[in-house]
Amino acid sequence: MTSAQPIDLHHGAPGIIASYLLETEDGPAIFDCGPTSCIESLKAGLAEHGLELRNVRHLLLSHIHLDHAGAAGVLVRELVNYSSYWRASAFSSTVEPTLYLLAFGFGFGSIVSTIGGYDYVEFVGTGTVATAVLFSSAFPAMFGTYVKYAFQRTYDAILAAPVDTEELVTAEALWIAIRAGVYGNVPLIVAMIFGLDPSWGMLAVPFIAFISGYGWACFGIMTAGFAKSIDNFSYIVSAVLTPLFLVAGTFFPLDQLPEWAQTLGNLNPLHHCVELVRHAAFGWEGWSDVVSVGVLLLFGFLMWRLAIHAMTRKLVD
Repeated sequence: MTSAQPIDLHHGAPGIIASYLLETEDGPAIFDCGPTSCIESLKAGLAEHGLELRNVRHLLLSHIHLDHAGAAGVLVRELVNYSSYWRASAFSSTVEPTLYLLAFGFGFGSIVSTIGGYDYVEFVGTGTVATAVLFSSAFPAMFGTYVKYAFQRTYDAILAAPVDTEELVTAEALWIAIRAGVYGNVPLIVAMIFGLDPSWGMLAVPFIAFISGYGWACFGIMTAGFAKSIDNFSYIVSAVLTPLFLVAGTFFPLDQLPEWAQTLGNLNPLHHCVELVRHAAFGWEGWSDVVSVGVLLLFGFLMWRLAIHAMTRKLVD
């Protein structure tokens, strides 16, 4: 190591928080990155040295206080906590969708052997990936977020550090989306055990589940932010999530529904998740898949902004 150059992150005012640019034998390194609200100041400081973020080879954190690690602190906290309850979380997020797969796949499958040109077990197996994503993202986000701000006061403690609501929401949603990206694969693996042929396109399924899970995680956080009571979630589950779950093309194709229902179904983000997973397994369909990815990204962005607004209103205003 030959030198260490300070980079003022201008957190509210000059001289509050700094990162250090280190010159190492392996290339540039950053010591403490600061919160994500200071990322533009960090980029500007690197530019003064003729560098960009992509040039940095290492990130070193002195500790996980949130003024030094930003969103990394929230993610680390979630990871540590998750180690104590991962079994229950994994069970509830994967077993129920798998039961749907087995019940519908073999129950209706004994009556309807093929649908839409696919074996019914394979049809349902690819569709229940979206169900697993929904169960592992929207529900934990709703109940987990509400408990953390209403009962545990976890978010009050986090916001006491130099962390804003945007960082908090983003980190929570990313963590839930990562889990959804993992849990979403379970029904697909079960379907493969019962005859679904593996394909290279299935390697995209974790990423599809992650993108979809991020949007539904933000939806859950937004719902928790606007809820006046935890009992209000019953309305959301019964009037919003259950209809979207049923009209997603998981158990039957939408083209068998009335035209108005097909139009509404095509606006359903879960349906686009189902379509992408199904096409990943059986063959991509070009621009229609691009549109589905765009819908999921747009849904995720809109829910993210609404979740930030809802949580700011709840925690700060």
